[in-house]
Amino acid sequence: MLRNRKWWVIAGALMLMALLSGCSPNTAAMHTSEMANSGSWWTRNVVYWFSVMLDKFAEWFGGSYGLSVLLLTIIVRTLILPLMIKQYKNTKAMQALQPEMKKVREKFKDDPKKQQEEMMKLYQTHQVNPLAGCLPLIVQMPIFIALYNSIYKNVEIREHTFIGFQLGLTPNNSGHWYYYLIPIVAACTTLVQSMMMSQQQTMVGPMKGLMYIFPVMIFVMAINFPVALPLYWIYSNLYTITQNYFMYRNSPKPNNKPDDNPPSKQKPKPSGKGKGARA
Repeated sequence: MLRNRKWWVIAGALMLMALLSGCSPNTAAMHTSEMANSGSWWTRNVVYWFSVMLDKFAEWFGGSYGLSVLLLTIIVRTLILPLMIKQYKNTKAMQALQPEMKKVREKFKDDPKKQQEEMMKLYQTHQVNPLAGCLPLIVQMPIFIALYNSIYKNVEIREHTFIGFQLGLTPNNSGHWYYYLIPIVAACTTLVQSMMMSQQQTMVGPMKGLMYIFPVMIFVMAINFPVALPLYWIYSNLYTITQNYFMYRNSPKPNNKPDDNPPSKQKPKPSGKGKGARA
């Protein structure tokens, strides 16, 4: 139940991120200096500093905002890497507890309240937090939203062209078919990332569906957003895929079979009515 709740938290956080990140394509672009005097506290005190970094990094790369977004994404993701490592360790600890958790479920299957109490005792004894996997996501959200807004609102980024794509154009309004390659790559890297996560966590029922819903959501949003935004998603996904590869490459895959193995699958005892018992 807690595992499923975690996936619903992730789904809700992704949708909330989309809403808070300025889903309206009519959001006015501005120069970084104008953000400092914005009437919005968020823009003035948070988004402004991310935009300053993007401008500075672009100077280092000869004016390339595509590489500037890449560098800032790497910096932000590296800063939160300790949280991801902590999440990884907690996930492995939860997997190690699965046999004992199964015993508790079977012992108190008719008493949900007692089952929950025993589960909490089990978590406390082994110093495991079943919701710790949600903490990195919650901490990341303000950082990612600020980075997202700084990319979206910075007029210099919108007017910049990177590898043949004008970062301020949306695929739907670009008039060029190849602009749709960016949303497709963003969706594909999101799917790969989701599949890597699913291989390390038991997913059943609607949770498996969420793994395929995320890429579709990313694609739909990406075709309506300036290219700079799905480009950021691609960079972030590639970082996560690389990170997960090194973190999980030597980890055993979890057992995705249902926890409850019915006794009927055990070998039946001889009934004494075999061939030799016939009259």
